[in-house]
Amino acid sequence: MKKLVMIGNGMAGVRTIEEILKVSPEPFEMTIFGQEPYPNYNRIKLSNILQGETNFDDIIINPLDWYQENQIQLFTGEAVVKIDVDAKRVISDQGREVDYDELIIATGSNSFILPIPGADKIGVTGFRDIKDCEMMIKSAEHHKKAVVIGGGLLGLEAARGLLNLGMKVDVVHLMPNLMERQLDPIASSLLKAELESQGMNFFMEKETVEILGDNRVRGLRFKDGSEVEADLVVMAIGIKSNIEVAKGSGIYVNRGIVVNDFMETSVPHVYAVGECAEHREIVYGLVAPLYEQGKVLANRICGTVAEPYHGSVAGTQLKVAGVDLFSAGEIFEDGSTKAIMVYNEYDGIYKRVLTRNNLIVGIVLYGDTKDSTKLYRMLTKKEDISGKAIFQTDCGTGDSSDIAPMPNDELICGCNGVTKGTIVEAIQTQGLTTLDQVSHCTNAGRSCGRCKPMVSSILAYTLGDQFDAAAAQKTSLCGCTTLSRDEVVAEIKAKGLTSVKEVMNVLDWNMSEGCTKCRPAINYYLGMVHMDQYKDDRDSRLVNEKIHANIQKDGTYSVVPRMYGGVTTAADLKRIAEVAEKYDVPLVKLTGGQRIGLFGVKKEDLPRMWEELDMPSGYAYGKTLRTVKTCVGAQFCRYGTQDSMALGIELEKKFERLDTPHKVKMGVSACPRNCSEAGIKDIGFVGIDGGWEIYVAGNGGVDLRPGDLLCTVKSQEEVMEMTGAYLQYYRETANYLERTSKWVDRVGLDHVREVLSNGETRKALNERMDQTLKKYIEPWNEAIQSEEIQDKYYAKHTIKVGE
Repeated sequence: MKKLVMIGNGMAGVRTIEEILKVSPEPFEMTIFGQEPYPNYNRIKLSNILQGETNFDDIIINPLDWYQENQIQLFTGEAVVKIDVDAKRVISDQGREVDYDELIIATGSNSFILPIPGADKIGVTGFRDIKDCEMMIKSAEHHKKAVVIGGGLLGLEAARGLLNLGMKVDVVHLMPNLMERQLDPIASSLLKAELESQGMNFFMEKETVEILGDNRVRGLRFKDGSEVEADLVVMAIGIKSNIEVAKGSGIYVNRGIVVNDFMETSVPHVYAVGECAEHREIVYGLVAPLYEQGKVLANRICGTVAEPYHGSVAGTQLKVAGVDLFSAGEIFEDGSTKAIMVYNEYDGIYKRVLTRNNLIVGIVLYGDTKDSTKLYRMLTKKEDISGKAIFQTDCGTGDSSDIAPMPNDELICGCNGVTKGTIVEAIQTQGLTTLDQVSHCTNAGRSCGRCKPMVSSILAYTLGDQFDAAAAQKTSLCGCTTLSRDEVVAEIKAKGLTSVKEVMNVLDWNMSEGCTKCRPAINYYLGMVHMDQYKDDRDSRLVNEKIHANIQKDGTYSVVPRMYGGVTTAADLKRIAEVAEKYDVPLVKLTGGQRIGLFGVKKEDLPRMWEELDMPSGYAYGKTLRTVKTCVGAQFCRYGTQDSMALGIELEKKFERLDTPHKVKMGVSACPRNCSEAGIKDIGFVGIDGGWEIYVAGNGGVDLRPGDLLCTVKSQEEVMEMTGAYLQYYRETANYLERTSKWVDRVGLDHVREVLSNGETRKALNERMDQTLKKYIEPWNEAIQSEEIQDKYYAKHTIKVGE
């Protein structure tokens, strides 16, 4: 079997692997090195994370299980530092050596950081990966003055996100016009006026020469001597191809790694794709060209005859709320071009098309982009526009009058290269009825999402009278089925389905083994429906849950024993210390959940470590109750009004191991000072004189959300009753992998309050909760320990409800 190695785990590279898996007549032995400690994720949506519209879990394209299913060896958090092209071998920064027959370099790009004094200060960052996002979000918690250097596409998206985080934002731009590479002066002025109305402040035609401050940034100095204050500086002035590993290995590079029309480098059997590749003196930074390159490269590696890559004309869209903008091709007129223009200053609508010899060569649309798909097709297909209407004169509803005349080869999803004909064929041949199904099937709308309204219109046009607008918005469980979450649960109940395999067979799954998205969900729903009668399907668990430890970026694992309410004993501390010393654990750390984590553990040591610890798992990896954080409470604190530790321990002991749609965190504070951060937990409890306030749907992660007051109760018994009912209702009605914050936003807090206000309903919910809790014992042994150890452990640690 041929060995295929890829350096880089980003969008362009992994899309190439996906294409190879589609067309390869015989499998490769695949290895991927990713410098970041994550699976492949959608970088296009980093701005959505920063703007608070989504979270990291939602932008993962290929989860860890996908690599495992396709027998791909993935090394995360590990960079390749050398390519031995003679021996056909790569060497990583951890000394790992892997041989290859074919090698793909997909190392992407890095943010360009201005080489000026102070650029290395704390508080200076680029905007290129999830780490940059996290740094900006964390900075916004403590600082309020941000400066973004760069008024281009990325800089403006970063600025909008920082505004959403509550920061005062200045944008510094060297040129007189924003997005000068994509917009002409009129469109740029309209954009600037809109963004100023949203709260951005601009310093135009300013050149930054120094970043001020001691260790941390405190401001910027410009070439003209003026200064501006800043606690955070984001540099978004461009990218530079990550070519170091190629350059040091004798592969020909220029601005990027130079490739031919088949993405081949100067060295045989070595290819480059994505933002690190330079094709015909152009390095592309948008996703659509990179996916086109990936398709060509996949065919080349698999020996399939296909068209070469000729280059791309990419369209640009700004992902900022309130801005409707599209640009492609040439922007500025010369003696050979003529412009077709519409300018409605009152409504903020501007359209300008540049033509040459009856062909469209450039497009700028601002305020109304409904013509973008048609005009982009005319540009890329080099259609003669003589006698053709260029702009729509109606309101562009997207009905059959818009779709019917559209040719089948019109590109609908530029990011993924999906045409109208492909979408129509999929709808007709596979019985698709929802936007979500079309996206799963064709990839249309999978990346930036700009094309979704047009895809929805094509769906309506193709289905005609059979189109149901409300049903079309239904979200299927995954691409393996047309059924939604509610439909799957209803079928499990109605047909008495009792196993993951049975669900897939009876409900006509179009992939017999399912996928990493649906298998864990079905496993959860079966357990939720059948409560204590269902035997958990460990093979349908996510990777960390199978291993019963969190995999770290270097391939080792973290072991986190349970400490109820953050309270421990000398005996437990001694046991942890002895195990850490015996197994030479590199890092012993107090976690944010008031526990002690052992980091850097080898996989083969996990069974023995758990046996010797003789402590329950803290489930730091599970879709379950993770932690109950407590303050010391009324027993010790002069401000405490309630016994927070006792309540926290009771909550954690009752609900540990409980399967939930997503991870659940709790906090118990003995007074409104909230030392345990109860206000940003999934469920938080705040002690007051004479009782407890219960807060729900908080989130302290990237998608920060304060908790809402659910109710006030008088006793600890009432706390347990309300918590059990709330958790069970969440278990029964949430989508799998839907956090409580998203669930409450979807179903409504008033609805949840109404459900839980009924005493009989609360009683029934708690009865189902108690029935479910009967089945839980420590299950990690099933995956990693011998039968002898399992029997010994189970005999010792079977948990009774209420214990």
